[in-house]
Amino acid sequence: MYDDGYDHAAVERRWQEAWDDASVYRTPDEVEDPTYVLGMYPYPSGQLHMGHVRNYTITDAYARYRRLRGDDVLHPMGWDAFGLPAENAAKERDTNPRDWTFDCIETMKDQMASMGFGYDWDREIATCTPRYYKWNQWLFRRFLEEDLAERRAADVNWCPDCETVLADEQVEGEAELCWRCDTPVETRELEQWFLKITEYADELIDYIDGLEGWPDSVRQMQRNWIGRQEGTRLAFDVSGPDEEYGGVEAFTTRVDTVFGATFFALAPDHPISEELIETDEAVHEFVHHEADPDGDEPNGVETDLTATHPVTGGELPVFVADFVLSDVGTGALMGVPGHDDRDHAFASKMGVDIEPVIAPEPEDGEPGAPDVSEAAFVEDGVLVNSGEYSGLESAEARERLTEDIESAEHGTQYRLRDWGISRQRYWGTPIPIVHCPDCGPVLVPEDELPVELPEFINTTGNPLDAAEEWKRTTCPECGADAERETDTMDTFVDSSWYFLRYVSPDLEEAPFDRERANDWMPVDQYVGGIEHAVMHLLYSRFVTKTLADHEGLQHREPFTNLLAQGMVQLEGEKMSKSKGNVVSPQAIVEEYGADTARLFMMQAAQPERDFDWSEQGVASANAFLARLKDVVEVYADGEIETTDERDPTADYVEGEIEAAVAVAAEEYDELVFNTAVREAQSLVGTLRRYREAGDVRADTFERGLSVSLRLLSPVAPHICEELWETLGHEGFVVDATWPEADADRDTIEKRRRLVENTREDVRQIIDVADIEDPERIDIVVTPEWKHEALGVAIDSDAPNVIGELMEHDSIKRHGEAAADYGQQLQENREALQRTLDPETELEALRAAAWLIEREFDTTVRVLAAAEAGDDVAAKAEPSRPAIDIVE
Repeated sequence: MYDDGYDHAAVERRWQEAWDDASVYRTPDEVEDPTYVLGMYPYPSGQLHMGHVRNYTITDAYARYRRLRGDDVLHPMGWDAFGLPAENAAKERDTNPRDWTFDCIETMKDQMASMGFGYDWDREIATCTPRYYKWNQWLFRRFLEEDLAERRAADVNWCPDCETVLADEQVEGEAELCWRCDTPVETRELEQWFLKITEYADELIDYIDGLEGWPDSVRQMQRNWIGRQEGTRLAFDVSGPDEEYGGVEAFTTRVDTVFGATFFALAPDHPISEELIETDEAVHEFVHHEADPDGDEPNGVETDLTATHPVTGGELPVFVADFVLSDVGTGALMGVPGHDDRDHAFASKMGVDIEPVIAPEPEDGEPGAPDVSEAAFVEDGVLVNSGEYSGLESAEARERLTEDIESAEHGTQYRLRDWGISRQRYWGTPIPIVHCPDCGPVLVPEDELPVELPEFINTTGNPLDAAEEWKRTTCPECGADAERETDTMDTFVDSSWYFLRYVSPDLEEAPFDRERANDWMPVDQYVGGIEHAVMHLLYSRFVTKTLADHEGLQHREPFTNLLAQGMVQLEGEKMSKSKGNVVSPQAIVEEYGADTARLFMMQAAQPERDFDWSEQGVASANAFLARLKDVVEVYADGEIETTDERDPTADYVEGEIEAAVAVAAEEYDELVFNTAVREAQSLVGTLRRYREAGDVRADTFERGLSVSLRLLSPVAPHICEELWETLGHEGFVVDATWPEADADRDTIEKRRRLVENTREDVRQIIDVADIEDPERIDIVVTPEWKHEALGVAIDSDAPNVIGELMEHDSIKRHGEAAADYGQQLQENREALQRTLDPETELEALRAAAWLIEREFDTTVRVLAAAEAGDDVAAKAEPSRPAIDIVE
């Protein structure tokens, strides 16, 4: 393009500076029509990758589109700046995380500027600054004050390489590896701070159905992670030779199978198991050396305890089993091997009885007990071998048994666990707690916030433990010598509310301005990777709900619409440094320009789909921008012959302008950028063909160019801004108004389908008949009565549509032709579709006739049925005109 006089670097730099000088993207605090568009903020790793570019091009294009539609748009950017990678990088380079992080931020910010992203940089935040993390600490205080935070001992996931605690979600794969370094994760018991997200478990899952703007897959992932199950709690009396343990509660979702319980099992860390470890050598050996909760097969050891069946009174053997988890349910379960796959595998291994008590629904007669010797029957059915409950269906039996068993009651359990936020690392928000020998953990007073990080000490383990001077302090309550908490917060705390800080980033009295937040929230469109479908989104929802309950926020959900963008791949594989298949966005910008990179990304695929990076695709996008520049400049230079006369060709172009506006608006609204871009590109192609066809109507051509630039400007803003000026428009295209269109999408599609099908029919006839130089082409639109017959057939529910057609005199009078057409409609009635009316069909084809004339260099006549010979008109049908080619 540079050879054609387009220096993309100069053009893009010029308009970036112009936008910046004019503060185009600065959003006022008080607005009338707020739209909040947000991309998930990045971790400042130092270089933008293609995933970043795609994410932020999506949000930037949508923000620009909403501005064109007249909205006041908030489109901010910030940095998820805390985290272990920066700490590790600082250790490796013998620097400190702060300098490393801000160097990375500066680099990435420059790269974002080169892409032309329209951010309100006055609202920029970095979570590693005291002015931001002060409010993390303030939020922690509020959680503790509202009894939504607590400190307790807990088994945690420990990465020995990173020397820190990991959330369950950060432990990956069957091998249980750290998500950052792939080191096998260990289990340790540590004193931890937890936020009580489980207090909101029901609301978190109940509100998911209302998140209609979220992908179904993400909503299901949230449901699965929360994992609510309705069932029954019931007690089994457990005893041994020397001790009575009383009723031990188990939870089951299938109390209808209780008669099939043949063993009872305890988690290795159940309180009874821990007692047995001290006295039973076999239990001790199993728990400490054999138990593997993540093993391929369930394993366990039998104890000398028994459990009394709460219905039959029978005695069941008690096992300590590694597939029973203390943090799932009650840490104890009734084993029903006939109707649970895991229990079946365990019973088969341990030689425990397997009894069928649920049978499939019989087609007739009495249900027969299934054979469960080889596999469990796990479906609902009819109870058998269940005493007085035999013959009941499973659902009814669950209700009856829960009512009848003395110790039973309805219960709910969750997979969700409280959010452990303690991390043993330096580069994070210090937890505002002082540990006093006499008072215990004490909150740092609010007027002493923020508790700032000390200077970084390059040491193994947690650098805050080595910061002796910083650790030493006094108790806020009693004044005694005390120590600061040396754990820092999980970085998901930072991202659980950052979207609120953007509305008032400079506020010093509170984390966010409540009135502004209530005006702007929830975020209208949120865009980010599917990898955040559980952790970040779940924590953000939780914190938003707590702020609604305790801080006057009027919204209980943070994000109205969510788009999880797909990956950018190379030859079918995700780009990664380890695979050596990374394409640098900066290299693409330098060679082709930001507009080319943006255009290729947006036209390659729908945003939620993965797509392959293609050098050919980049070159194609670049070539289109060259054509766009050419068609605008040739017109602006007065090199096109114009007229004020209106003809069918101008009508066609006007129709395509209207259509492009209407379709692009719908697609931009739905973030289907590839279709919106395709409309704009097609319109540019139409304008170029119009130019080549001869004299063009000036008003039509100039409007087409103006519309094309506005439709393309969200995706390719720099070149569109340049060409907008070339056409003599005042102001920026980014501040222009979206063009108006009075067009119906269904009519547009029918009209285009009619024209394209007709052109294809002409091509086929000429090809099959081997016509080299047609003298004239006649296109004959179907008569009115066939349109009427089609409408009758579509609306009819009569078994024989021909009879109903003959009740209409306007159809019947066409005799045999009507009968033949009726038979055709009868045979194809399942596929019948409404078409354009005859008048619109005639107008559409007459307006498009010039396309066929240019393609075949001949005269084209578009005729109504009455204007053509009967033999030709008889062949015409709705949306399928007859074609007569004269050689």
